[in-house]
Amino acid sequence: MRNTVGRNNVFYMHLTLLPYISASEELKTKPTQHSVKELRSIGIQPDALVCRSDAEVTTGIREKLSLFCDVATEAVFPMPTVNNVYEVPLVMDHFGVGRCLSETLGLNGASQLDRGGREICRVPRLVHVVREALRQRRGILRFAGGRALGSIPKQSSGTARDATWADASGIVVPGGFGPRGVEGMIDTSRYARNKHVPYLGLCLGMQVMVIDWARDVTGLKHANSTELDPDCEHPVIDIMHGQRTITDLGGTMRLGHYPCQPQNNTRTADAYARSEIRERHRHRYEVNNTYRECLEASGMVMSGLSPTENWLKQRKCRTIRSWSAYSSIPNSSRDRTAPTPCSAR
Repeated sequence: MRNTVGRNNVFYMHLTLLPYISASEELKTKPTQHSVKELRSIGIQPDALVCRSDAEVTTGIREKLSLFCDVATEAVFPMPTVNNVYEVPLVMDHFGVGRCLSETLGLNGASQLDRGGREICRVPRLVHVVREALRQRRGILRFAGGRALGSIPKQSSGTARDATWADASGIVVPGGFGPRGVEGMIDTSRYARNKHVPYLGLCLGMQVMVIDWARDVTGLKHANSTELDPDCEHPVIDIMHGQRTITDLGGTMRLGHYPCQPQNNTRTADAYARSEIRERHRHRYEVNNTYRECLEASGMVMSGLSPTENWLKQRKCRTIRSWSAYSSIPNSSRDRTAPTPCSAR
């Protein structure tokens, strides 16, 4: 490749592991030396080494690798184990990886990691302040602190289920497919609504919220989604009209960014402060417009609509402060330092 595009246009960076032997309390460099030897055998000489390790990579280790691998000492970069994956670019920047690349390839540019670094430094503190609970498709609860709880058996009492969520500062129900665990998600939505726990539903999380509301508030006791029960009495969630004739399910969902018009005097409009919202979509099912009038009559606020198809995009409850859901997947296309307004607000 260097002969094809020019030696100054190629930079070979070799990621390698330095195993730590606890018995002798030392890092072993021999595996790295052998891997570099193998690279040379196929015509590749690394310009830099990135050395993964669970222990400190001392100057002596770096000099040893430099000597036996023919790589400049300043191009042997430690990559210690970190608690947060977003720290990795900061560690690389700290040891001068960007500077080495820029000097070798003749690039002009400055690090723009300052803002991200400040945000990442806040994460360990926020984890202890905000106790978010995420109900996943597998029925497992994962807390911000990394603690996982087993799923709640179907025969468990409502009191047992309520106790599971008692210390949650907020509940997020993300997207998914199929019937597994959906009734538990509906119970979760009902708990959040009755206990005034902040709830954010995304995609499927929006659908179970609508089903919960239709059953418990609107009075449609047998409300459901046609994905879960094709013959349900009240299909408040139904397959989109354009999806009805599709038989090949590979990559044929409603995908990509689609527009949404927030309705006046809603928290969605206040949060976005724009006349049109564009967020990422990935779904086949939507709120059935046939039931829109009765859902709104019982207090549900349809706070966002598609400007062309009149599909419902956002829903909130007029009497509950933080109970909202979105058919889109807002955070999927956002910078971690600039979350979508529906999450930030």
